[in-house]
Amino acid sequence: MELSEEIRIKAPREVVYAGLNDPEVLKACIPGCEELTQTSENELEAKVVLKIGPVKARFGGQVTLDRSNAPGGFTLTGEGKGGAAGFAKGGAEVTLIEDGDETVLSYTAKAEVGGKIAQLGSRLIQGTAKKLSAKFFASFAEEMQASAVL
Repeated sequence: MELSEEIRIKAPREVVYAGLNDPEVLKACIPGCEELTQTSENELEAKVVLKIGPVKARFGGQVTLDRSNAPGGFTLTGEGKGGAAGFAKGGAEVTLIEDGDETVLSYTAKAEVGGKIAQLGSRLIQGTAKKLSAKFFASFAEEMQASAVL
């Protein structure tokens, strides 16, 4: 499954980049996120509760960041396990482009799922993934715009 999107955030690139690297900001914006802890400079651990169709599960996982393109973007890879519900793994490329006093954030993400959630069908999974990413980016954009005003 592949997702890509571009959103415009009314905040400078430095503010957006800092927000994408702040575990507290991310925890507040990730739907269903119960915990998000930075375990090293480039690694995060998360606990997230997700409902995909009739399957609800708590996923525990790790995300690794590659910040070599900072502040123009970064890549991330991750893997999460949801017990009997299955697993998800994948990665994303995030690009941040300055446009005046705004930032254009674009991403391309690829994910693979297995176990019970994979049996739900790709349309349901892709629809849920799009809905969750839209919810995350709407919350994130709001948070960044508020930070830029401060």
